[in-house]
Amino acid sequence: GMTGLLEPVQAMIDKMLALLPNIMGAAAIGFVGWFVARTLRIIVASLLAATGIDEIGENAGVGGKMKLSGLVGLVIYIFVLVPALIAAFETLGIETISDPATKMLESLMSAVPDIIAAAIILGVALIMSKFISSIVSSLLNGVGFDKVPERLGLAQAIPAGASVSKIVGRVLVFFIMLFAFVEAAQVLGFTQVSDMVSTLISFGAQVVLGLIIIMVGYWLSNLANRAVLNVSGQSSAVVANIIRYAILGIILAMGLRAMGLANEIVDLAFGLV
Repeated sequence: GMTGLLEPVQAMIDKMLALLPNIMGAAAIGFVGWFVARTLRIIVASLLAATGIDEIGENAGVGGKMKLSGLVGLVIYIFVLVPALIAAFETLGIETISDPATKMLESLMSAVPDIIAAAIILGVALIMSKFISSIVSSLLNGVGFDKVPERLGLAQAIPAGASVSKIVGRVLVFFIMLFAFVEAAQVLGFTQVSDMVSTLISFGAQVVLGLIIIMVGYWLSNLANRAVLNVSGQSSAVVANIIRYAILGIILAMGLRAMGLANEIVDLAFGLV
């Protein structure tokens, strides 16, 4: 007759028995989801590995401890397991976990097409940039472009073991990937990142133009210096050096102006000369 003690215990037991089907259902959903996700991961990774996608990934620069087939299998594993876990939490009745997780999954699923499109853009750009870079480097090497720094007197500016054609190829890869990154950011809706990279591309083009102007000016200054010495001999070395540094001063100012660093330097340089 101790109802005051037995009623809370009976209520607790009733709640536990009422939750038991939900617990068993959640465990069954979670186990089936894990089993299906694991099976699909193994099957997809094996099929992709058999098609030779790992070699394609290595040629494109995607490699490391995890192969491309294993990476795709892992993505499929996550996309199958996460909904199963959310369904298990919903069956269990834990709304504080299932509701935010469901909203997160809906947002992720809606963004999947954009993510795939951005990944395709970056992947195609990487493959095409390396292909274009190899062609341009071979063409420049074939026409003797690697000897230009030596003719301009800038051979010491090229690192040991490097060549101008290879440097140009790497610069091409860099800018092509920047353009692809802008397009991928726009697809994903990252407008601020896209604008920032676009500004970086514009500034990079200005810097390249400025460097070209400075290199040509350096060559012209050496050409003028040698011309004066050939005409007047070593007695005019002072005048030849003055002409050389005057040309360098003007060209350096023009290069800096092309880079957009300081426009008033051009006026100052002309005034000094």
